[in-house]
Amino acid sequence: MTQKNTGCLWMVAGILAGIAICLALIFAFAFFLVGSASVKAVNIKETAPKFEEGILADAKTDKDAKASGAKIAVIYLRGVISSSEAGTVGETMVDDLKIQLRQAALDEKVKAVVLYVDSPGGEVTASDSIYNSVRKVRDGGFGPSTKKPVVVYMGSMAASGGYYVSCGGTYLMANETTLTGSIGVIMETLNYQQLFGKVGLETITFKSGAFKDMLSGAREMTPEEKDYVQKMVMETYGKFVGIVAHERKLKEDDLRKGLADGRVISGKEARDAKLIDGLGEVEDAYAKAMALGNAPNATVIRYESPFKFGRILKLLGQTETSRAEVNVVKSLMPKLEAGRLYFLPGFYAP
Repeated sequence: MTQKNTGCLWMVAGILAGIAICLALIFAFAFFLVGSASVKAVNIKETAPKFEEGILADAKTDKDAKASGAKIAVIYLRGVISSSEAGTVGETMVDDLKIQLRQAALDEKVKAVVLYVDSPGGEVTASDSIYNSVRKVRDGGFGPSTKKPVVVYMGSMAASGGYYVSCGGTYLMANETTLTGSIGVIMETLNYQQLFGKVGLETITFKSGAFKDMLSGAREMTPEEKDYVQKMVMETYGKFVGIVAHERKLKEDDLRKGLADGRVISGKEARDAKLIDGLGEVEDAYAKAMALGNAPNATVIRYESPFKFGRILKLLGQTETSRAEVNVVKSLMPKLEAGRLYFLPGFYAP
C-alpha cells in the first residue's frame, strides 16, 4: 500500500472518529436533559408560572428613588388577540397577558402598570378575559394592596378588541396618528355552494336540530338562521357599547348613533370624543404612571420569558420548510376562524 493511500485512510478514520464523538456528545446531552426533566417531575413545586424582569429605563440618580426599589411594569399586547396563539409561559398569549398582569399586581414594588396596546382586536371571549384582568389590577381585584393605576398607551393601532381591552385602564393615552375605535362585532362564513355545483360535489348532512349546520358553506342560510346569528352579534355588540359607555362615562344612545358604528378613528379624534384621556408618546405614559403611582423616578421594567431548554428543543424539532411556511402564513393574515365572533375592523375579517 502506497504512502498516499495510507494517508487517505487515516484521514477517513479521523473524520469518522470525529462524527462518532459528536454523536456521542449529542446523545449524552439529550440523556442529560431527559434526566433533568425526570428529576424535576419528581420534585414538583406548586408555584405559579412567572416572567423574568428586564429594565427599560433605570431609576434616576435620586438615591431615595433607587433605595425604594419602586417599579413601573410595562406589559405589551401586540397582534391579533387569539386563544389559538401559543404563549411563552402560559398555554396561550391570553394566559401570558393575564400572568403578567397578576404578577405586576402582586409585586409590592410595582407602583403602576403601563399596558402598551398595538392590536387590531381579535376574539370576543379572549378580549373580554384580558379586559377583566386589566380591571382587576386597576380595582384591586387580586387581593389586598393590589390596587394599582393602569396607564394604557396605544401604539399604531388599538382598535375593536384592542380598544375593548384598553377600557379597563385608569388613564388612556394614544398618539395623534393611532388608529382606534372600531366599536363593533363581526362574524363571517364562506359560501361555496355554487363552486361545489361546478365541480360536481355535494355535501350530505345528518343533523340533530334545525340550527346545527347553520354556518355551513354548502348551502344558503335560512332567514331564521340569519336572524339568530344577527341577534347573537347584536347582543355581543350591546355588551361592548355598554362597557365603553360605563368606563368612559358616555351616553350609550349617543355612542350607538355615532362612533359605535364600527368606524376606525385617529387618536386625536378619540381624545376629542372622550374615548381616551390624552395624547403623547410612550415616555409620557411612563411619566403618567409614575405620577399616578406616586413613584417619581421609578425603574421602568418589562416582563420577559424565562429561558427554557424545552422550548428550544421544540423549535429545533421543526423542519426549515415547516417554519418557513408558518412564517409566511403568519405574515399574510391573522389566525381567524370562520364562525367565530370577533372584535375586529372589517378589513381583518376572514
